[in-house]
Amino acid sequence: MEEGLTHVYLMPGMAANPSIFENISLPADRFKVYFLEWQMPEGDESLDKYARRMAKFVHHNNAVLIGVSFGGVIVQEMAKFLDLQRLIIISSVKCTDELPPRMKFASKTGLFKLLPTGLLTFVDSFEKVAVGDFLKKRAKLYKQYISITDKQYLDWAVKNMVNWKRDKPDERVIHIHGDKDEVFPIKNIRNAIIVKGGTHIMIINRFRWFNEHLAELISSGKLKKKQKNKKIN
Repeated sequence: MEEGLTHVYLMPGMAANPSIFENISLPADRFKVYFLEWQMPEGDESLDKYARRMAKFVHHNNAVLIGVSFGGVIVQEMAKFLDLQRLIIISSVKCTDELPPRMKFASKTGLFKLLPTGLLTFVDSFEKVAVGDFLKKRAKLYKQYISITDKQYLDWAVKNMVNWKRDKPDERVIHIHGDKDEVFPIKNIRNAIIVKGGTHIMIINRFRWFNEHLAELISSGKLKKKQKNKKIN
């Protein structure tokens, strides 16, 4: 019986598959979870059109939409076309101002076009030649969680990430961010719930935090003990 359940849709990060959520657990008597997957962009499809297509995979009104990293950008765009109970982003950004300077520079100069996205097709080879515990663990993570190595998709995703334009954050957004995020540094982030020691992949390696707090955030929109940050100049 789905009556009375809260429907939660999860969107993974760029090129990742839903297995990044494999350790996330919500009480089954209160929530029903659905996993969204990346669709191939149709040529040079606009972000707005892509988000409209993705929104069709959300089959419930008053649902909860949660996105990680670039998936957090996508769910914010999808929210334009949906009636949501809650909109949550993890390890992501809420507006253009929160993008790190290097991404803004890449957008302004067009340098993002030079990124060797095609190299991601060599993930298997990287795993075989990785030396040292850190590289071996990172290679294993890439192979386990990155499922899209198509250059067309990756070029499209990188372009739309660095060129994302939003002047003001959507007031509905609940933002969860790690203070050790190396992709979107915390110094650029405002009004977020801070996970101490959380990195950009904390949805994977800090899943216990989410299992402890996510249900509460979905239900009430806040934590009992607020952990909001201030912008660091």
